[in-house]
Amino acid sequence: MAKHSTGRRAAAAKKSAGNRRRNRMWLGGAGAAAVAVLVAVVAVSIYSGDSGSSASSGGNRADDVVENFSFTLFQDEKDLGSEKMEIAQLLGKPIVLNFWAGQCPPCRAEMPDLQRFYDGFKDDVTLLGIDVGQFTGLGTRRDAQNLLKELGITYPAGYTGDASVVRKYKVLGMPTTVFINADGTVFETWSGGLNLKILERLSNAMLKQAEKQQVPS
Repeated sequence: MAKHSTGRRAAAAKKSAGNRRRNRMWLGGAGAAAVAVLVAVVAVSIYSGDSGSSASSGGNRADDVVENFSFTLFQDEKDLGSEKMEIAQLLGKPIVLNFWAGQCPPCRAEMPDLQRFYDGFKDDVTLLGIDVGQFTGLGTRRDAQNLLKELGITYPAGYTGDASVVRKYKVLGMPTTVFINADGTVFETWSGGLNLKILERLSNAMLKQAEKQQVPS
């Protein structure tokens, strides 16, 4: 009788371990794809529900002018000067605008590299993370704050109550990062996770372009 009981426990433990392995695989691979699909579905519903707007409006192509929106910081208001601000107030310096959420696995994965980027580029580029979890079904503001605390993130990050940012900035995958020139035009939009190498490459290209534009002809 004891042998049968031991066998059942061993089988249950093996099944549980298999489930954990499948969960890790989902978070690392299929989970990222599921996040993209979920965000796309939510974005389409926001486009449809926003009267007078269309999916083609807004700006995320190079040279488009970004649309303004207000936001409230979770942290690091000293870096930007105020807890409540608008994107327009940050112009005059290149911006890396990162849309993320507290229950988004790819967002979590890229955050350490965003932190390293901030530590090295904060004098030249403004990094701002905006939580859109409440609009994409990927977590609450509390989830977002808990993730920042868990990972020890210190760069400026906050949230907006403006659901239209998903449409305005064409957030069709999570995370989405918009590289914005100092004059408010879009340099490039990146859909999906970033690493430090990509952040540095695109930011340096943006800064180099700005230097060329300042050289008198």
